[in-house]
Amino acid sequence: MDFAIALDPHSPDPVYQQIYAALRARILKGRLAPRQRLPSTRALAQGLGVSRATVTQSYDQLLSEGYLQTVTGSGTYVCDQLPDDLLQSPPLTAIPVGPIPAVPLSAYGRRLEQIDPGPSPEPAVPLSFRYGRPALDRFPLGLWRQLLSRHCRRTEWLDYATDPMGYGPLREAIAAYLAQARAVHCHPDQILITNGTQQALSLATRLLLSAGDTVALEEPSYLSARRVLASQGATLHPIPVDAAGMDVAALAATPGPIRLVYVTPSHQFPTGAVLSLPRRLALLAWAEQSGSLIFEDDYDSEYRYGGRPIPALQGLGDGQSVLYVGTFSKVLFPSLRVGYMVLPPALVAVFSRAKWLADRQGPTLEQAVLADFITEGHLERHIRRMRGIYDRRRQTLVATLSEHWGDRATLLGENAGLHVMVRFATNISDDLLMAKAAEVGVGLISASPQYLGSSPGHEFIFSYTELEEDAIALGLERLAALNLI
Repeated sequence: MDFAIALDPHSPDPVYQQIYAALRARILKGRLAPRQRLPSTRALAQGLGVSRATVTQSYDQLLSEGYLQTVTGSGTYVCDQLPDDLLQSPPLTAIPVGPIPAVPLSAYGRRLEQIDPGPSPEPAVPLSFRYGRPALDRFPLGLWRQLLSRHCRRTEWLDYATDPMGYGPLREAIAAYLAQARAVHCHPDQILITNGTQQALSLATRLLLSAGDTVALEEPSYLSARRVLASQGATLHPIPVDAAGMDVAALAATPGPIRLVYVTPSHQFPTGAVLSLPRRLALLAWAEQSGSLIFEDDYDSEYRYGGRPIPALQGLGDGQSVLYVGTFSKVLFPSLRVGYMVLPPALVAVFSRAKWLADRQGPTLEQAVLADFITEGHLERHIRRMRGIYDRRRQTLVATLSEHWGDRATLLGENAGLHVMVRFATNISDDLLMAKAAEVGVGLISASPQYLGSSPGHEFIFSYTELEEDAIALGLERLAALNLI
């Protein structure tokens, strides 16, 4: 039988892998039948013009995967039975076409079917002002790798975690950090480590809300948070936002009981408004009087470019009515799915049980690395360094917007956070402007999906985290050259 194999010297795959793949394919197609004898490694190597060690490596891989077997004194043969995984159906490349039988869903499942899936994926363009991503190229990856390597030498991280609240040293580090940076008053035992803000809100809605309960939230507000709240069957009540944040007077005037208030006081999303101190105190007083709970999403609190930061809501009161939530995904990197909740003492036990049932434990190894990153001072240094970088990019964005559009562009929330919301004086639709911008390599994100009610339109979220100053200027120059605003 002909065992000729076409080898590609320019292939990125090593030669032994090419030989392995060719022989495996012939076995699967039946060109090499069960119990058929293969040539010796020496003979095949001579025939292909390669070293015997290369062929031996190919045979060894086929042997280890169960395609070949050796018979002492006789040679190498194709196995009688191929590996079990090859007996399974090949993977589908698409969902089968045709009627799909209905499957009865729970009330929760039926609510999920009614939730708007949201905007289409962002266009892949070189100059994107998309939000929610830090400057990954400025993250100290080498340092993180060193800390990770330190812990990878310990086998204890391979076992199950024992505390659903999270890794103890990380909770201690977060408690100390929040006390210093956000004036949060809590014991480490009040801190629950989560996979991020989404999981924190999901846990809170399942434990604190029943279908039909009213939740007040800012208008506009974070779309993903609205989806989580709607999935629990909550009645969403929008509260207006102005330059001083959520209108607490309008909240207090809302008829009927409000079970929960979702608020982003440090840098309201998407307007960027900072909830003023008088309104923070008024919100806490209202919550105490009404018996409502506050879900404080401390979004973008790490970055403020003028004036002194206002303490977190949790630290301004006794902490009994506030669930304080934060995450490290935008400070460090998005795939680090580690966030935290500071819970009122009365809720610790039930949230601990819920977390245990939800996913039993978080990624303990990453929590240990993050604990070291915080306690050794790397987090504060990184935030301080990135604050300077982002401030320069922010100034470039603000100045270039003013240069091209003047008073036709109203900027909101430009003194804090990681994005600016811009309201353009134009009659062109958001979709058309985004499509035309994408044609010249510029990615724009409309703020319209963040509105629960009707959107005024012509508002866009400009993040300045991923682009260098010259790229920010270039993107806005291309947008201005369209002459659509």
